Amino acid sequence: MDLSLRTLDVRPILRAGGEPLGEIKSAVAKLESGQGLRLLASFKPTPLFAMMKSMGYGHSEREIDDGDWEVIFEPEASEASPAGGTATQGDTPGANRTGAGPWQAPSCSLDNRGLMPPEPLVTTLEALEDMSPGEVLEGLFDREPLLLYPELDTRGHLYRCEKIGPSEYRVLIRCGTPA
Repeated sequence: MDLSLRTLDVRPILRAGGEPLGEIKSAVAKLESGQGLRLLASFKPTPLFAMMKSMGYGHSEREIDDGDWEVIFEPEASEASPAGGTATQGDTPGANRTGAGPWQAPSCSLDNRGLMPPEPLVTTLEALEDMSPGEVLEGLFDREPLLLYPELDTRGHLYRCEKIGPSEYRVLIRCGTPA
């Protein structure tokens, strides 16, 4: 069966320092039944794979020119979750999963402002690997790190995000243990 694909090139958004998740969600929402998405990105969008899986899409990826990536998201056949379904957590995949109990002061701070994706995500996850459960990391970002949240969920970390300026976000992450 030939898969009909809608193409979305987010490389210009990423190179301009923007966050393409809104464009990606909009493109997915416009897919017709049985249609897939061909995504072109300036890095391998690994964190997006879990989000798209939760929406009923499998993927295949390949590196293309100059380190850019092409990812094909195809609807998966599933009785429980029809292809093209929507995520159940709303527009933001959990920007405030804080858990119970008080939070201690951050023991580590990262300034991720000015970094191009995926550097803020990678830097944050690497810093968390060196931390003990319960410790808090403070991260500053110049865009909301929407692709970071599913990675934090997977690793058992809690987090909360606050907008502190026109294009500035502060994310506190309490180090947990994998679920």
